[in-house]
Parts: sequence; structure tokens; C-alpha cells
Amino acid sequence: MSGSVTPTSGTTASGGTSAISQVGTSALGSLSDNFSTFLNLLMTQLKNQDPTSPLDANQFTSELVQFSSVEQQINTNTDLAQLIQLTQASQVEQSSSMLGKPVTINSSQLSLQNGQAKVNFSTSASEPVTIAVYNASGVQVQSATVTSSVGPNTWTWNGQSASGATLPDGAYTVTATTASSTGTTTQVPFTITGTATAVTNNAGTVDLSMGSLSVPFSNVQSVGN
Repeated sequence: MSGSVTPTSGTTASGGTSAISQVGTSALGSLSDNFSTFLNLLMTQLKNQDPTSPLDANQFTSELVQFSSVEQQINTNTDLAQLIQLTQASQVEQSSSMLGKPVTINSSQLSLQNGQAKVNFSTSASEPVTIAVYNASGVQVQSATVTSSVGPNTWTWNGQSASGATLPDGAYTVTATTASSTGTTTQVPFTITGTATAVTNNAGTVDLSMGSLSVPFSNVQSVGN
């Protein structure tokens, strides 16, 4: 078996934030254009109104209310965009402090780094758990059935295939399952631990990389020392 399983304790520090939505600059620009068009139309209407039949006061008041509403919406969206930029900058700064440290994430893939990867899972009873690893082509390259301890467990993969060949570092898909006495298979929830190597701002989403595996910052569960 190319791997080992050990009981584990809690991690030392927590990390991660909720994902945020980005306000598109094109949408804000479109709103501003509509605002300018509305203003031009209102001014044109005032300049060209019939002196014998001036603009109705109620209609004029209604248009001014619309005018104010559009202006407030533009200001709100501008402030929101600035707030999001500040939040993203804070996320980049926070995640940059994780570089070089062990980070535990939610992911269906593990990152084989320097011939090692860790899969964490918990069970309420001591039971056999089967962990399977697949390459980028979907081919199973390793499978191990381990007997878990009650509570947290960590399976460490040494990067070897089922035939004993040393596989290259990279991202591999992983599954963890347990089977009942009747043969019914149940998925076992798990997390992945690896070393943080890079932080990127990808189209407004802050991503954390562990080798060739990249996940949203919101997937981070904990950070070690």
C-alpha cells in the first residue's frame, strides 16, 4: 500500500472567507450612459416645451424623482465596486501570508508536492475506508483501503502508483468511500492538505495555489504553522 493513515488532531489556525461577487465595470458604465441620456432628454424636453402648454408639474416632479433615483443607483454601485476592490486586496494580503505553510482546503483533487499528498477525513467508528486516486485522464493510479480510527484521520500518499512507479507531482482527483455490510457504498467527506505556493487574483476572484492545484480562497479551511 503506497500510503499511510494516522489519527490527527485539530489544526492551529483558521482561514478562509466567504466568496464575494464582482460588480462588472461594463454594467456600471452602461448605467452611467443611461443616466447621461436621461439628463439630456430631460433638458431637451424643457428647452423645447410649448410655452402655451408647459410641462405638467406632476410629470416634471416624477421625472426629477427618476433622475435622483438613477443618480443614487450609480453612486451606490460605484461605492460597492470600491468596497469589493478593497475586500479583494485584503484577501490577497491575507492569503499571501499563507505561502509556504500547510493549508487545508475543500477540494475533490489533491496536490502531489515533492512526492507527498495528504487526505483528511473523520469517521464515527473504526471502519475500512477506501481511498482512490485518479490521474488527469481519469485513470485510477492508486487505491488503498485503510482502517480508520474514531475521529479525525489523515491518509498520506507517497506519490507511487499501484505498480510501484513514482508519479509526477501535480493535481490528482481523489475519492473516499466506505462500504456497509450489505455492500452499499457511502462517500466519506474529506479535505486536502498541501503547501501554499501562490496567490492570484483571477477576474476578481482570489485563488490559492498548492503546486499545480488552484482553488478559490473561500475553499481554505485552516492554515498550519
